[in-house]
Amino acid sequence: MSAKPLAETEIKEILAPHGDFPATEYSVKLDPELLDGYVLFVDNRRLDTSLRRKLAEIEKQLKAGIPTEQVVPYKPEVEEIGQVIRTSDGIVFSNGLDHVMNNEIVIFDSGVEGVSMDLGPSETGIMLLGSESAVRSGEYCRRSYRTAQVPCGDAMIGRVVDALGRPLDNGPSIPDYAPRRDLETAAPSVTQRQQVNEPIYTGFTAIDAMIPIGKGQRELIIGDRQTGKTTIARDMIANQKGKNVQCIYVAVGQKMSTISTLVQFFREIGAMEYTTVVVASASESAAAVYLAPYAGCAIAEGFMEQGRDVLVIYDDLSKHAQAYRALSLLLRRPPGREAYPGDVFYIHSRLLERSARLAEELGGGSMTAIPIVETQAGDISAYIPTNIISITDGQIYLESDLFFAGQRPAINVGLSVSRVGGDAQKSVMRKTAGPLRVQLAQYRELQAFAQFGSDLDSETQRSLELGVRLTEVLKQGQGQPRSMAESVFLLQLAIHNAYRDLTPDELHEFLRDYLAKIRMDNQSLLQEIEMCDKVSEALYARIQEDYRAYVEQWMTMRSAS
Repeated sequence: MSAKPLAETEIKEILAPHGDFPATEYSVKLDPELLDGYVLFVDNRRLDTSLRRKLAEIEKQLKAGIPTEQVVPYKPEVEEIGQVIRTSDGIVFSNGLDHVMNNEIVIFDSGVEGVSMDLGPSETGIMLLGSESAVRSGEYCRRSYRTAQVPCGDAMIGRVVDALGRPLDNGPSIPDYAPRRDLETAAPSVTQRQQVNEPIYTGFTAIDAMIPIGKGQRELIIGDRQTGKTTIARDMIANQKGKNVQCIYVAVGQKMSTISTLVQFFREIGAMEYTTVVVASASESAAAVYLAPYAGCAIAEGFMEQGRDVLVIYDDLSKHAQAYRALSLLLRRPPGREAYPGDVFYIHSRLLERSARLAEELGGGSMTAIPIVETQAGDISAYIPTNIISITDGQIYLESDLFFAGQRPAINVGLSVSRVGGDAQKSVMRKTAGPLRVQLAQYRELQAFAQFGSDLDSETQRSLELGVRLTEVLKQGQGQPRSMAESVFLLQLAIHNAYRDLTPDELHEFLRDYLAKIRMDNQSLLQEIEMCDKVSEALYARIQEDYRAYVEQWMTMRSAS
């Protein structure tokens, strides 16, 4: 194909240097749109020397923000190509591309990129990363010899990016010198890991006391819609301020209005100073939604391999599974249970297994994963929830009934568990929280029993009163994090039934005021709790003395008002 008619001698000159081309038979077509030069096709290979291609490559570099003086001239090379057979809802089928790799980037002549997903004997299924309307049947595509990558490192901190790391926040472009990582890499081996025994504090007393999370752990948050899953994840990120933890929030299939509100919240509290937000909204293609969690994981791995601690929120993986189901059905893969493909377990296991706490010789960094899954009518035995429960190291189960009863966070302690357990707690918290789960379980049992009769002995009545007040202590509103020492302080009083003279309604108001007083006047006491192995009798006596002095003052002020 040439921009102008070619003489026989010119054709021979073109073919002579290319010994790879068995050009015994040839045909020449004219295409003025090439502007100048020629394009040589042999089987599934192509050599493009046209002026149109040279200008297109220069334009691509300029659009990427590369300064004019740094633009690299295009050098024609032999390319392995294919031709589009058909397109269907973001999936393109192409012939050729005989040696393409799985998950390799494929570039179409229109400039749109795709990822090879299905390698068949006669055609390749390609997942489009751009507009489907720009790709037409008969169009050529070529191999890039690279898999999908995302930039990582400090340049990503404070940015809002898409599934390929391209900025969405109207900020400067990501610099070229930023290191890049493949979206999919192998998980660390057993010998590259170390024990998960350092806590990562969420700011929620109920979680830090009874369902502790360690650095390098994978803890699932599961529950129906509108039960506070995203709120817990959001406040977990807010609580990492000043704790030297990098945070990645991956918004998978959410509304843009929800994502915008969340980013604005992070900016207002200063959390964007240590947070990266990866966005694949509900309006984007299934391909973008599918790739987003792997992009967030790759960015987190970049920090982890620098020896840093990272917290990654995947919100949520049920929408990720639905996007993969749509892609698989379009690729004509056989459906299984609930129409999901057979390898839907693998897409989540290979993502979550990349979370780890690396051995000290590898820097000692960690990646803590918090996947979120939405259930339907509280059914945690559905396909995707059971898959992810079996992959993770525990789950925090949020219950609609508790949420509507005013218990926030609405954690069902009986169905929630952390398989790392006390290993990820400081000694003082572990010893304080030890009897807590048992006391709450007894309270739930007695509460159900008490509904059927009013004649309760004094011991049962005492257990019920203790349970009510324990439950009240575990309540926390949005944006009200507590430090580990503050949680121990309040729990010690609750376990010893010090709040018995306050009604539940009074206790809710009292705890709000008392926490403010503790933070202002009791820093030395909080530091002592932080440093000790357990709350001694002498230390508890000081806590109790402080409480009694303040509760009398508070009751007097309340009655006066």
